[in-house]
This record gives sequence, structure tokens and C-alpha cells, in this order.
Amino acid sequence: MELLLIVVVIGAVVFLVSKSQKNKTAGHSANQLEDAKADARQSIERLGGQVYNLTGTDDASKQALADASERYTASGSQIDQAKTPVQARLAKQTALEGLYYIRAARTAMGMDPGPEVPSIDGQKAAGQVTEDREVEFEGRQVAASPNPSQRTPNYYPGGRVAGRPVPAGWYSEPWWKPALVAGAWGVGSMLLFSAMFSGMAGVAYGAQDFESGAGDGSDAGGDAGGDGGDAGGDAGGGEDFGGGGEDFGGGGDFGGGGDFGGGDFGGGDFGGFDF
Repeated sequence: MELLLIVVVIGAVVFLVSKSQKNKTAGHSANQLEDAKADARQSIERLGGQVYNLTGTDDASKQALADASERYTASGSQIDQAKTPVQARLAKQTALEGLYYIRAARTAMGMDPGPEVPSIDGQKAAGQVTEDREVEFEGRQVAASPNPSQRTPNYYPGGRVAGRPVPAGWYSEPWWKPALVAGAWGVGSMLLFSAMFSGMAGVAYGAQDFESGAGDGSDAGGDAGGDGGDAGGDAGGGEDFGGGGEDFGGGGDFGGGGDFGGGDFGGGDFGGFDF
């Protein structure tokens, strides 16, 4: 009888300790999520204020503001649906990308671009356009420039699209958007990349690296971890998104919340790219 009583007491103690630990873990996870969501909302609110207070004056600034508005809508949807710190961090990354479009719009209008924005995932490894280039591709001229102009009104802040690096810069057309919408690059994308960026300072990788999804590798951990610390904080820093966190398209974890207007690009057929 005494032995049975001892066993019951030990079992009760183990149960209570286990329950207490589970409650502590659940509380810690809940706090992490709330902290991550609060951190993301700061960037989303900052983006929203700029979107509503700026009006474009030329094609370049109008397009950049339209892209910023898309990111604002997407980040709001993402943060509303976020169930984990990682998802909250993805919402912040989307908002940060929108803030880069805001800076681009302000630059195009001759305004001070405003405060610096933390790096987004894959941005540094993707590099940037450092000189004017114009190449013929599939019967049309495609241009890239470090500066906005009537010829290059489409901005991209740099990063990874469908797993491949796209340099920051201004372009005559958003040649990366079909991959953003479809989640995959079409035939000929490597040829365009090679023609556009071969030998360009600031883009430290070649067409084969682009095809395989590799950048220069110098900050692969930095963007997701070190720089990601600024973007994520308690939201997970260098956690791995399995590729999706860097693309901001598809939005699989958010039921489409991260898809920036897939239907707007004619179901994936855009400017000569056929998917």
C-alpha cells in the first residue's frame, strides 16, 4: 500500500512538472509571436504612411509607388494570417521591400529618399546594376540602368525571385515578374541574364550561377541571419524559409497573401516570356 502511494505521488509530481514546462513553453512561443508581429507592424505602418502620402509625378515614380502599394496590401494580409514568428518575419520582409520601392519613387521625383531601410533577404548577394546596358532579346530591346529614366521606369530592390538572384536597379520592363507570379523561370531567362549582366561590376556571378540559383555566396548567411536580425529580431533572425521567404511571391503559407497580383500579368504570359 505504501509503495502504491509513493508511485501515485511520484506520478503526480511528474505530471505537474511536465504541465508547468509545457505552459512555460507555450507562453514563451506566444510572446515570441506577439513580439514578431509588433515588429512587423512597425514597418507595415511606416510603409502605409508613405503609400498614402506620396503621388507619383512620372512613369518611374508612379510604377514604384504602385509596387509599394502592392507590398503594403500583401504585408497586411500576411501579418493578419501569421501564426508563427517566421510568418510574421516574412510579413516584415514584404513591408521592407515596399519601403525600398518608396525610396525609389522619391529618388525618381528628385526627393530625399528618406531613412535607410534594413536589407532584405538575398539583396546583397544579388548585387546591383552599376552601368547602363541595353540588349536585344527575343526581338525587343531590354535595358538596365542604375538610375530611373523614361527608358527604365521599372525598379527592383534586389533579392531572389523564384530561387534566383535579381540585381537591384531600374529596367525597361519588369522581366522578373513572370517568375514572381508563376513561381518558376521560363526558357530563355538565363540567356537574358547573361546578355544583360555579363562582366558588369556589382553583379559578382554569372549565368550558370543564376540558372542554379546561386549568387556570389558572400552574404548568403548574412541576409538571412545577420542582416535578417534587423529585419526579424525576435522573429527568428536567420531561420530558413525553404526558399519561399525570399521570393515574396506565391505566398503559400498565407493562402495567396504574398502574391502581388498574379492575375495582373495575364496568367504568366508577360512581355515575351511564355510560361
